[in-house]
Amino acid sequence: MPTIAIVGAGPGLGLSIAKVFGSHGFSVALVARTQAKLDDLAAQLAEQGIEAAGFAADILDAESVRAAFAGIVERFGQVDVLEFSPAVHAAVPGFEMSGVLETTPDTVRPQIDFYLNGALRAAHQVLPAMLERGAGTLLFTTGGGSVTPIPMMGNINAAAAALRNWVLNLHQAAAERGVYAAHVAISAWIGSGPPDAEADAIARVYWELYEQRTDAERHYVALPPA
Repeated sequence: MPTIAIVGAGPGLGLSIAKVFGSHGFSVALVARTQAKLDDLAAQLAEQGIEAAGFAADILDAESVRAAFAGIVERFGQVDVLEFSPAVHAAVPGFEMSGVLETTPDTVRPQIDFYLNGALRAAHQVLPAMLERGAGTLLFTTGGGSVTPIPMMGNINAAAAALRNWVLNLHQAAAERGVYAAHVAISAWIGSGPPDAEADAIARVYWELYEQRTDAERHYVALPPA
């Protein structure tokens, strides 16, 4: 049974991605900071007949990420798909949003460590084995500000754009060795009401990318009329 590891798993998009892949025969490894919340998500998936388990890790802590993926490999074997979509919450100190005119090295540094370095920490737990096998998929998620200007989110978008750039380069380099990488930018208030802004609708994009293995990027737009 193939396995997807979802880094930043939560009750919204992460759970929906888990359901989509689980419905196609994947087991699901859920990675986020709080074990109790992960256990609840795994229980919800089990009710739908999907094998799932949670592995607590903080993507700012390389050792906890390493330990989580060691646990995943012990439980499920190899990771066939990595999906990375963590979100910073306002309660986390040092991660305040700054507008582009107020963005400084101090305001952007934590965002870089979270988005870009966090993705690197997770990816390098699975990428070497994928390259050795000549197979695997890595999907990375950012907000739409990584591709279109949103000046009020200057520091976040600088970091998200850095992650996007790395993924686009990875897409080209890894393809030569049988590994597929893609970036998903989401311009939507997920769960805000419109059907195309619901997590279940967005999650289907990830399965399409996994199946097609062609696009380096998908910009998903589901915004209300201006």
